[in-house]
Amino acid sequence: MLSSVTMSSTLSLLKPSVLHSTYLHHSPSKLNPLPSISARLNIISKDPPNLQKLLDQSIYVLKNGSLSLTAITFPFLLEQKDALAVGGEFGILEGRTFALIHPIVMVSLFFYTLYAGYLGWQWRRVRTIQDEINELKKQVKPKPEGQPLEAPPSHVELKIQQLTEEKKELIKGSYRDKHYNAGSILLGFGVLEAVGGGLNTWIRTGKLFPGPHLFGGVAITVLWALSAALVPSMQKGSKTARSLHIALNTLNVLLFVSQLPTGFDILLKVFEFTNWP
Repeated sequence: MLSSVTMSSTLSLLKPSVLHSTYLHHSPSKLNPLPSISARLNIISKDPPNLQKLLDQSIYVLKNGSLSLTAITFPFLLEQKDALAVGGEFGILEGRTFALIHPIVMVSLFFYTLYAGYLGWQWRRVRTIQDEINELKKQVKPKPEGQPLEAPPSHVELKIQQLTEEKKELIKGSYRDKHYNAGSILLGFGVLEAVGGGLNTWIRTGKLFPGPHLFGGVAITVLWALSAALVPSMQKGSKTARSLHIALNTLNVLLFVSQLPTGFDILLKVFEFTNWP
């Protein structure tokens, strides 16, 4: 059917003069479905007959051209559905090697998320430990007169010394910069592979599969973006932004955990329906 339509479109393009001459000389009453302009407007034309024929011929040529254009574009409209099908057109991109990239990267990012959370908690500890030290200093009682200066420190003073040493070690760890870098890497590779995983599924199957794994992955990606958007406010000292940042990332980890069993089921199907490479 496509070949016949295409052939007819080609003939209409290559031989407009033949069709036109046939229309003019053989059976104009049968081939011309359109009445003349003067007849449709019910106006008695005062122009010469040649001008009237020219107008009618122009209408016929335009009509023929529109039919030819439709015939040309019709095969492309029919082939759209076939263009979306898969079955070897993408080569190695449909193979098992590329299909395994997504689960490997995402499992790695899951553990990296836990590491980024540990760095963030340590950086938070750097900020809050000084508040604890200040509260303990308020509890230190001044030494009474006559008491030797080298008297053993009280329990509160020992706690202050311990927290001070801990703070020094935390500062040496540069947890603030490490947490920021880990978050940036997590955001970049996470969004890249979240989109890449869906693209790989489409390449292999020609469609996506709505379900817990797909929707959970979309939610995780959105939470990454929202969490990163709070960083400027956190740098300005906003406690609300920090609390919201922690809440979003906690939810992110829980969603990530829920992705593991559903992702494992998909991994089994990958081994079932794909081949190396």
